Amino acid sequence: MALRARALYDFRSENPGEISLREHEVLSLCSEQDIEGWLEGVNSRGDRGLFPASYVQVIRAPEPSLAGDGGPSAPARYANVPPGGFEPLPAAPPASFKPPPDTFQPLLQPQQAPPPSTFQPPGAGFPYGGGALQPSPQQLYGGYQASQGSDDDWDDEWDDSSTVADEPGALGSGAYPDLDGSSSAGVGAAGRYRLSTRSDLSLGSRSGSAPPQHHPSGAKSSATVSRNLNRFSTFVKSGGEAFVLGEASGFVKDGDKLCVVLGPYGPEWQENPYPFQCTIDDPTKQTKFKGMKSYISYKLVPTHTQVPVHRRYKHFDWLYARLAEKFPVISVPHLPEKQATGRFEEDFISKRRKGLIWWMNHMASHPVLAQCDVFQHFLTCPSSTDEKAWKQGKRKAEKDEMVGANFFLTLSTPPAAALDLQEVESKIDGFKCFTKKMDDSALQLNHTANEFARKQVTGFKKEYQKVGQSFRGLSQAFELDQQAFSVGLNQAIAFTGDAYDAIGELFAEQPRQDLDPVMDLLALYQGHLANFPDIIHVQKGALTKVKESRRHVEEGKMEVQKADGIQDRCNTISFATLAEIHHFHQIRVSSSKHLPSFWSL
Repeated sequence: MALRARALYDFRSENPGEISLREHEVLSLCSEQDIEGWLEGVNSRGDRGLFPASYVQVIRAPEPSLAGDGGPSAPARYANVPPGGFEPLPAAPPASFKPPPDTFQPLLQPQQAPPPSTFQPPGAGFPYGGGALQPSPQQLYGGYQASQGSDDDWDDEWDDSSTVADEPGALGSGAYPDLDGSSSAGVGAAGRYRLSTRSDLSLGSRSGSAPPQHHPSGAKSSATVSRNLNRFSTFVKSGGEAFVLGEASGFVKDGDKLCVVLGPYGPEWQENPYPFQCTIDDPTKQTKFKGMKSYISYKLVPTHTQVPVHRRYKHFDWLYARLAEKFPVISVPHLPEKQATGRFEEDFISKRRKGLIWWMNHMASHPVLAQCDVFQHFLTCPSSTDEKAWKQGKRKAEKDEMVGANFFLTLSTPPAAALDLQEVESKIDGFKCFTKKMDDSALQLNHTANEFARKQVTGFKKEYQKVGQSFRGLSQAFELDQQAFSVGLNQAIAFTGDAYDAIGELFAEQPRQDLDPVMDLLALYQGHLANFPDIIHVQKGALTKVKESRRHVEEGKMEVQKADGIQDRCNTISFATLAEIHHFHQIRVSSSKHLPSFWSL
């Protein structure tokens, strides 16, 4: 029998991948294993998608048993029953029967329930439970995993397989409204807004309750900003929601603080007091396991230490994963593309090295990333000579506690500086339009430049060589004349043919001098531009929480002090976002100095 479930409440979908439910509607489940509090199934209209597990009740098949008088078996019970059980039902309910609110036990985590006497209330998987509020990107999408094994586990196959999980686009940050217009996220059985902590949402408060209703008579101090029902959004996964709602806590060392200062053009990152650069040279093919594994090693020489270290591409990949996980509001540039075949060809090695140089220049010029502990460990620890120190630093980075919501605690903003939220929102919207236009234009220019370079390398060279060959043919014909006065003409015609050949070679070499660096930089920009939608989504989510808290204050449901705390934490995220936008514009202009002279400013 196919798995089925009955909808306990109405649910209206607001994001792609979700489906709407009607109360008492029977659905078909694809699986009873939930994904962080969400189930996948098909509703009565044939729509397939996700819906909250707590909004449905799994219907189990009746057990084959006979009553004492040989009649039919008793009606089937729902899978989730309270420890005391329900009162015996006299008969199957009619089709028009509407159960009272305390008849249903909302399903916290779909699974095969034990008998009532051994029922254990689940403690995870519920979308609002304190322990499951911050699902990590690794759990949701199989993204970067912190390696806990030996460094020898990094083999050559891993080096050329993708380890970056493509994160779906932001699905929205607003709470799902009930039919009466009130928010259904973070609303308790008593109809009061509250923080979705484990202590607040006990089993008793989750069970036997009707759909949450809003009661305007609630106490002023009982209301809090609701949580996003969509636990897949970047705002939730990055820890931004938990930070804005005041749930992040941790001890921040002075050395871990990331300072945002007010510059002449607005918020910007505090400059690195010890700027440096790093060269990448000498790509060398090396082997291990007695020649069974081969890889390319690059020599890195930072200017502030002058000590060379050797790194493989997998080390760059590991560093990118750590930085992307740690800094949700900082754009970490993407690494050059991987290639499954031809990894040891000279052209590919040269192209990858140039891409890594661009990447390293952007990393070293960022005031925050350049001073990050894991980045300094990557640049300064000689892994080939001190393997123990390398692994210790690697483990430390993978167990960093200042990630997720705790990362925002490390942000230090200018004292007594308040941002105008409308002005911030206007700047963010303007930058969003800018990135969209720049991304489209960069893609078009990259395509055009690539096509033009291809013509120069193949078409133009071939055409000029054809002309040169024709001139040489004419010269050879004139040489058949043995008259002394024709020697000068013959030599001039032959020289013209050689000149056309040389021009063809110059055309073939020209893209390396101008178009190739431009395309390399455009590829780096496209990696940056792909990061900003998630960064903007975090900031937009924080602004949404501020607007929601203000509405609660106006309705008399929240204290002004709580709303001010939410706004202060939103200001922190806004300061960091504006500082990162400012740095992107700075690096966009300054990077032109490394381009050919016709583009340099």
